[in-house]
Amino acid sequence: MRVPEEVAVFWRAAPYWLSLSFPIVLVLAISIGGWGLLLVPAYTWGLYSVLDALLGHSIEDNDPETLDRQLFWYRLITLIWLPFQIGIVFGCLWYATHSDHMAAWEKLLLMFGVGVSSGTVGIVYAHELMHQKSKLERALGDGLMAITLYGHFRSEHLLVHHLWVGTPRDPVTARYNEGFHRFFVRVLRESLVSSWRAEQALLARKDLSVWHSSNPFWRYGVLQAILLFVAFSIGGWPGIGLFAFQAFVAVWQLELTNYVEHYGLTRRHLGGGKYEAVLPKHSWNSIQMASNWLLINLQRHSDHHYKPQRRFPLLKNWKETDAPQLPHGYPVMTMLAMMPPLWRRVMNPRVCKWRAMYYPEIIDWAAYKSAANPMPRGAS
Repeated sequence: MRVPEEVAVFWRAAPYWLSLSFPIVLVLAISIGGWGLLLVPAYTWGLYSVLDALLGHSIEDNDPETLDRQLFWYRLITLIWLPFQIGIVFGCLWYATHSDHMAAWEKLLLMFGVGVSSGTVGIVYAHELMHQKSKLERALGDGLMAITLYGHFRSEHLLVHHLWVGTPRDPVTARYNEGFHRFFVRVLRESLVSSWRAEQALLARKDLSVWHSSNPFWRYGVLQAILLFVAFSIGGWPGIGLFAFQAFVAVWQLELTNYVEHYGLTRRHLGGGKYEAVLPKHSWNSIQMASNWLLINLQRHSDHHYKPQRRFPLLKNWKETDAPQLPHGYPVMTMLAMMPPLWRRVMNPRVCKWRAMYYPEIIDWAAYKSAANPMPRGAS
């Protein structure tokens, strides 16, 4: 019996709806209490690391010419997630600030799990939404980023990162030998500055002041102020603190992912401040099945930068001859990134292999970068 095409598409899209498990896991963690509140990070990093090892790789590609209307069941989860995220964040915030039986450390563990949800799902979905032309999708993306108090990420990502990835002008391209902790502090400062300057330059080209109402920083600020007010209304100053804590956890996860995605990779400098076009070889690729379901194919990052207009179900897998491959999915790689010596042991040989494969004519990379691509102090 032939399965109707609509039903077949629904079942193909179903694994990408794993985000709906987060409210269930959070409720279970709350019911256990104590150290059981670590269930959410254990679920995110632990279970998906195991599932990646068991299920292996996903190398099948959908037709890149597939129309948006044919992607309904894939897109729908990103369109409906904002109310879920709001419910998760403020429901758990209410519980944490109105439960007399919870110790302070339990409240922090609970909101750490909430931040994992905001980062693993909320920001990943926001990333997908902000790349679309639809005003509705971009607005939903702004809402999800406001929950993490990191609204400027949209400006930085679209106006800076995608233009300058793999160059010194991109704050979130991790330099070779740059440990994550140093990277994180640097990026928090530089990405805010670079996103503001990018919007300022865009407005200047229209003969508008940076204070003009069309500057999206006004929208970012208003949305974040509203959510902070809601947090204060729910839990007072402790509510503000716990809300900000979950936002910090989400941003930490975002920048962990940014660190992994481009570590040590650079684009050839052509002179005069110009660089070669962005190609699949300028992003690390990962085809682990389970974590790509959870992260809606974010790990097919080589194709995302090569064709940023592609929706997540259509992102293509690239072989090692065309794009560098991570040895594991993001759950394992982000844990490794938290331990710089171990990270370097795993990744530096792969960066060197990448350099030899794609740029064999460059013998002295330190001299090359010094002459053509000035890097931050301490990177090589």
